[in-house]
Amino acid sequence: MRFFIDTASLDHIKEARELGILDGVTTNPSLMAKEGISGDSNIKAHYKKICDLVDGDVSAEVISTDFEGIVAEGKELVKIAPNIVVKVPMIKEGIRAIRWFSDNGIRTNCTLVFSAGQAILAAKAGATYISPFIGRVDDTNWDGIQLIHQIAEIYAIQGYDTEILAASIRNSRHIVQSAQSGADIVTCPLSAILGLLKHPLTDIGLAKFLADHKKSNS
Repeated sequence: MRFFIDTASLDHIKEARELGILDGVTTNPSLMAKEGISGDSNIKAHYKKICDLVDGDVSAEVISTDFEGIVAEGKELVKIAPNIVVKVPMIKEGIRAIRWFSDNGIRTNCTLVFSAGQAILAAKAGATYISPFIGRVDDTNWDGIQLIHQIAEIYAIQGYDTEILAASIRNSRHIVQSAQSGADIVTCPLSAILGLLKHPLTDIGLAKFLADHKKSNS
């Protein structure tokens, strides 16, 4: 399973890259705003900075909700760098646009996926990735991880090439569960990835090792 970081922070991207586990980046207007990035030209310039830091794919989100607008924005976004993937919302016009992008060699990430039916439509349209939002599904008292499992099973049976990019990851446990349920990729804040490092028995074991080492060298 690959790790994408869900951020617009260059510092977080650099830290994940230095850790040696960074496979890609996803971001959106809200994350850009958190970094104080606004205005079309500034956002595009920031995407370029991100793409320069990352060898893998960088999902860049469109704002338009009509077919013509989505396609026009997508054409502009892919000019930024070769590793840009156009992030398109799961709506009727979005599915039309994903088919157009697919037919014209432009890779896409279908975002805001909340059901297996939506995942089937995205795959049929030729999406490169789909982003089921685990945490937001959980917020509605349904099971986001079960949705990942269901989509993975359908894609395996039907032979769809679309990859499952588990999104709205709230904690480190979600990452492990996504891997277990068949997600190809998770996208999450750096904090969730760093949380995988932590275990109390590791801390206890390391403290004992260091204490024993100190005794043997005293």
